Amino acid sequence: MRKLAAGNWKMNGLTSALAEAKLLATAYPNPACEILLCPPATLLAPMAAATNGSALAVGGQNCHQNASGAHTGDISAAMLKDAGATYVILGHSERRADHAETSALVKAKAHAALTAGLTPVVCIGETEAERDAGSTLQVIGAQLDASIPDGATAATLVVAYEPVWAIGTGRTPTIPQIAEVHAFLRARLTGLIGQTEAAGVRLLYGGSVKPSNAAEIFAVPHVDGALVGGASLKAADFGAIIDALSAS
Repeated sequence: MRKLAAGNWKMNGLTSALAEAKLLATAYPNPACEILLCPPATLLAPMAAATNGSALAVGGQNCHQNASGAHTGDISAAMLKDAGATYVILGHSERRADHAETSALVKAKAHAALTAGLTPVVCIGETEAERDAGSTLQVIGAQLDASIPDGATAATLVVAYEPVWAIGTGRTPTIPQIAEVHAFLRARLTGLIGQTEAAGVRLLYGGSVKPSNAAEIFAVPHVDGALVGGASLKAADFGAIIDALSAS
């Protein structure tokens, strides 16, 4: 398994931000882990072109479940692939909350991604109220069951655990909490896709990951990388996280 440092730029970045991607690509010509940046759709093709030939992978932040059609403003998985993407983030809590995306829809999008030759990064996570109610494992287990596309394998699936209450807040779960969830996810995946494939699926942690806490998080069993938000916008900050993952 090759660990994965994934950066989600969300709705941030103009053309000038491509300089950060170029810096990152130059700084890591032969990285010990895989590096992925998922910029806004307007920067996807330019970023792929600017970093072509480097070890840096690029991905989308969402895709439509259909291959084409009358869906104004939407982007298909095939379009992302055509623009240079190799991954796509799906089911992020901001999409689930802001756009009322269900796990069934996430599963359909993940199937579309696989069909187009993209690797889906399927996101799951509990809200603060669900955590406080003690239902974290029940919630994320149900999300995982309903979001994973049929036929997914270790080579074609990444799962990212992002507690909703930790995204962009500066708050992070305790190390035992992260360990409990990631061990649970590994076991749950075993029941869904079999032990051999489940053992190879990369499980990312996301939610206020930064240079100061990355090493501690990456030391947790079954944490195979990170899905990083704000700290991925600057090459220096994301580089420190990449270094921590490479050393883990």
